[in-house]
Amino acid sequence: MNDAKRYLHIDSADLRARIRANYDADEAAVLQALVERIKLSEEERREVAAVGANYVARVRKERSPSMMEAFLAEYGLSTTEGVGLMCLAEALLRVPDAETIDDLIHDKIEPSDWGAHLGKSSSSMVNASTWALLLTGKVLEEDPKGPTRALRGLVRRMGEPVVRKAVGQSMKILGRQFVLGQTIEEGMKNARELEKQGYTYSYDMLGEAARTDEDAVRYHRAYAKAISAIAKQAKGDVRGSPGISVKLSALHPRYEYTHRDTVMAELVPRARELVQQAAKANIGFNIDAEEQDRLDLSLDVIEALMSDPSLDGWDGFGVVVQAYGRRAAPVIEALYELAERFDRKIMVRLVKGAYWDTEIKLSQEMGVKTFPVYTRKVNTDVSYMACAQMLLDRRDRIYPQFATHNAHTCAAVVAMAGGDKESYEFQRLHGMGESLHHIVKQAEGTHCRIYAPVGAHRDLLAYLVRRLLENGANSSFVNQVVDSSIPPSEVSKDPVSGFQQLGKDVSSPLIRQPGELFAPDRKNSKGYRINEPASILPLLKAREAFADATWTAGPMLVGSPAPQGPARDALSPADGSRVIGKVHEATLEEVAAALDAAEQGFREWSARPAAQRAEVLHRTADLYEAHIAELTVIATREAGKMMFDGIAEVREAVDFLRFYANEAERLEAEEPGSARGMFVCISPWNFPLAIFTGQIAAALAAGNAVLAKPAEQTPLIAARAVELMREAGLPEAALQLLPGDGPTVGGPLTNDPRIAGVCFTGSTPVAQIIHQALAQNAGPDAVLIAETGGLNAMIVDSTALTEQAVRDILISSFQSAGQRCSALRMLYVQEEARERLLHMLDGAMDALTIGDPWNTDTDVSPVIDAEAQADISAYVAEQEKTGKVMKTLPVPDTGTFVTPAVVEVGGIEDLEREIFGPVLHVATFKARDIDKVVDAINDRGYGLTFGLHTRIDDRVQQIVERIHVGNIYVNRNQIGAIVGSQPFGGEGLSGTGPKAGGPLYVSRFRRTAPAERYDAPQGKAVTLEALQPALDGLDSRNWAARPDRVEVLRRALSGKGGVVRRALNETAALDMTPQTLPGPTGESNRLSQYPKGPVLCLGPTLDIALAQAAQALGTGCAAVVVATGAEQAVKPLIDAGAPLVGLDGIVMPKALSDLNGIAAVAAAGASDWTRELRLALAKRDGAIIPLETQVIAPERYVVERHLCIDTTAAGGNASLLATAE
Repeated sequence: MNDAKRYLHIDSADLRARIRANYDADEAAVLQALVERIKLSEEERREVAAVGANYVARVRKERSPSMMEAFLAEYGLSTTEGVGLMCLAEALLRVPDAETIDDLIHDKIEPSDWGAHLGKSSSSMVNASTWALLLTGKVLEEDPKGPTRALRGLVRRMGEPVVRKAVGQSMKILGRQFVLGQTIEEGMKNARELEKQGYTYSYDMLGEAARTDEDAVRYHRAYAKAISAIAKQAKGDVRGSPGISVKLSALHPRYEYTHRDTVMAELVPRARELVQQAAKANIGFNIDAEEQDRLDLSLDVIEALMSDPSLDGWDGFGVVVQAYGRRAAPVIEALYELAERFDRKIMVRLVKGAYWDTEIKLSQEMGVKTFPVYTRKVNTDVSYMACAQMLLDRRDRIYPQFATHNAHTCAAVVAMAGGDKESYEFQRLHGMGESLHHIVKQAEGTHCRIYAPVGAHRDLLAYLVRRLLENGANSSFVNQVVDSSIPPSEVSKDPVSGFQQLGKDVSSPLIRQPGELFAPDRKNSKGYRINEPASILPLLKAREAFADATWTAGPMLVGSPAPQGPARDALSPADGSRVIGKVHEATLEEVAAALDAAEQGFREWSARPAAQRAEVLHRTADLYEAHIAELTVIATREAGKMMFDGIAEVREAVDFLRFYANEAERLEAEEPGSARGMFVCISPWNFPLAIFTGQIAAALAAGNAVLAKPAEQTPLIAARAVELMREAGLPEAALQLLPGDGPTVGGPLTNDPRIAGVCFTGSTPVAQIIHQALAQNAGPDAVLIAETGGLNAMIVDSTALTEQAVRDILISSFQSAGQRCSALRMLYVQEEARERLLHMLDGAMDALTIGDPWNTDTDVSPVIDAEAQADISAYVAEQEKTGKVMKTLPVPDTGTFVTPAVVEVGGIEDLEREIFGPVLHVATFKARDIDKVVDAINDRGYGLTFGLHTRIDDRVQQIVERIHVGNIYVNRNQIGAIVGSQPFGGEGLSGTGPKAGGPLYVSRFRRTAPAERYDAPQGKAVTLEALQPALDGLDSRNWAARPDRVEVLRRALSGKGGVVRRALNETAALDMTPQTLPGPTGESNRLSQYPKGPVLCLGPTLDIALAQAAQALGTGCAAVVVATGAEQAVKPLIDAGAPLVGLDGIVMPKALSDLNGIAAVAAAGASDWTRELRLALAKRDGAIIPLETQVIAPERYVVERHLCIDTTAAGGNASLLATAE
């Protein structure tokens, strides 16, 4: 081995370790090491920049830009029109029905300012396209002017086929700029002209990653067919012959590290067949680079393929390396080591990288240490130069292929390569960089290969949008080279100098690091990427210490010793024979002792300043993170949670602790208040740490003492959590744990008159029982915060990308075995999209792994216990008898597993109850009936989560305004709400509010005014027969839409002072403007407040009743005021247009039992009268109707609704890329 090889050779195990170490290495440190690899002197770098600038000048002077380059220059990502075109291009060609096509065109073209672009481009084709789009937009305007009025009438009479066909053709022309042909034969035919000029080609088969095994087999056949066709054009020399590029994700539906064993057993043989076919033809075979999470696994696959002895003597095996990845340099070293070990010569294509925005978003979502990619373009350019140097230094084993559209990069490669022009090649995309590469090829005598996609128009969409995104950004070379206002020297700046000028500011300040997502308020919870070995392996190793551990749970009272006496075994749902701990359940005597101790605990804990209480919660959060290995193991063993869910569980708990700690301090600073007293927190088994912790943290943050009853199935993790809270400094009397059943623990706690409130997550019937217990025994103002279940629906229209919809349906329905309050239960699919979507869903379900949640490849875990298993299984069996079951899967024999099932129904009205497990109901709908679908969902009375997949923005807005649910998710899954970013909670039968993790939650656990007492009102009883018509006649829709409501009320009540004026002032101070919440890039999170609905305002005095009405009306509700003198008092309000009725007299409690249409009852103070009112409300069936006893609390008259939109669904993050440095 010569000195050069000895210097370059590094042990392969050490190389893999170095690759993984660079996954989250410091950006500045990695780049500094890369700079040192570049052998060009400062003077040589100046010469390179000058040569690059000359290339730019020549491109501008000698050759006109391609249509695509001109298009990007005119319609960049910083324009509404550019983003609209991107969305239209992504969706239009796959929409099968004319009605939806028309809606999509109307949505994307009408709102845009096409006239501003008219005649601006240097391309006549772009100007012609602008004319077409401008005309289309004018035609679609609601009130067109001039000649377009007649044209609009003509188009509308023809059913808009003219517009539809014209825009469709425009999108196809756009696509042809990037796609060489719809078949490999057509593509090769179209390649001949440039091949005659000395260019070579690498063909890529268009398509998304495989979602099903059927997809993978189809892609495999397409690749094999393409290789056979290309083989006929082989020149006998790999470098001079056309080649093929292959995406490994197309060859297997579970190309993920968690499924590594399956991938190696199934994908490798498929890929090997293709590699051997290419080797036999002696053509190039390149493995494309994909997301960073797939890198480690791809190296395993590459090593397995390169080790095949049948490839000996073939130099055509190729790998793509992404320069934007911090691991690019050690990956090149690893590839060189493999080439040496197997005595191969390989090709390495160096690219900048095409998934940058995705990597940023995913890292922020996952809460990892930092990004696996660079945060500035100049940093990526430095990496590219260094990696190019490395490849050129290794030409004895590697044939470098430099894929770039950047003039400076071309000049740098030529300079670093020296005089040998045969040992490397440049590459460009079909339709891009034509002028630059023509000039470089002529000037330098270099080789150039064109990367050319081939495939049907419907498959080009994702690829097309990715190219638009990559090259439409203001910072991209393709965009800048066309912009003559930017000097050539600026376009061809030396990235090394640019990097050095950054000083300490190497990372972009425009991109929040994952841990700083919620800065400066709080730290983001620490997370892990389960498909990234560098991230997850340390946690997997740490959890092995607890693999055989057991735990104990029992009552944790003040000064109580370790539990003694009889205990029951806690068994794992994954294996009913595995004992994971012992549970000592609380006795009635222990419950009584805890209640007594909590009184003193409340006095002591509430006396502490908010900042001290918050500090304890922050320390608890840190301890949770330090013990995440143990906590995830308990979640797996006790609750059956797979690894990903366990990590998310701990992260959510940590986020709750930090968020509520901050909220308590914020509220105390804004308006000093006091804690309410003793709170009972009853948590569910499906989130045994997150919800358990969240309820307790909010109550403690506000200064209350807590009596916590965990779910009977999951006391072990609750006990460990309380241990950590106490270790953080929480006094024992501030929080006591009482494991046990409902009759022994839950009943005595919720029936105790000393209780100030109950925080409950569970079923609607149990919430109603608790409501009745509080009404009967506690004060009328005792708080009930209930989060219950839902019949959660999703609508998928024909503009949705099937692959995305199926991905999100699987996650929403079957992750956590469907045991989430937010899980999808009812799927509506537009009839034109039904067949394709359900076929893909069927295949994607076949790719799911059902098994032990300890295993990292498990997708569907067991349900919580045998009772749940029996209930769900019986339901599926019943549906099978009627022929409604469309899909089931085999499940393990041991453990409490149930089959994921798809059941066909007519609509949500066919669902008698929520099936709390992996059961998805499916119905179809006609495009024109989408409003009826939304109404049907509303009519069921639940309102927790709702999903929508569509590319039509107007449709999103229309449905958001119509649907009555707490959390709406657009173009993403509908589970996994993030604290502070996506506050969670429903309305109607799904809960009372306020939303957990939202700005109103902690305030519900505190008072800002002392509890008031009022005498019961006197007067004649207003009958139900008078009340019901008054309510039925109210319509608040127009009133709720008025922005000047409070000012109108001020004028109408100008003669009123005191409590009415204070109510108006507080209502005016309540900001109902939609609030944009922090979150990862590529996602819009908006929290809005809507009127709760009709409010019955009962005083007990006239002024208090008017104050209640002022708050109800001020927030957009309708109101019925019942008090002596009310009819006369409300006339000025009615005259001002307010939707209310005044009735003289009083309301007797029994009238509330049968009154329909009320959303809340306001009756101030604590008295026998208000207690009786609450009892009457508690006895009602259906949604829990709150009794608002605080005189002034306008936030109680609103419901919170959150809208989360994945803004990257159309193919990428336009806003992030448009602002990228």
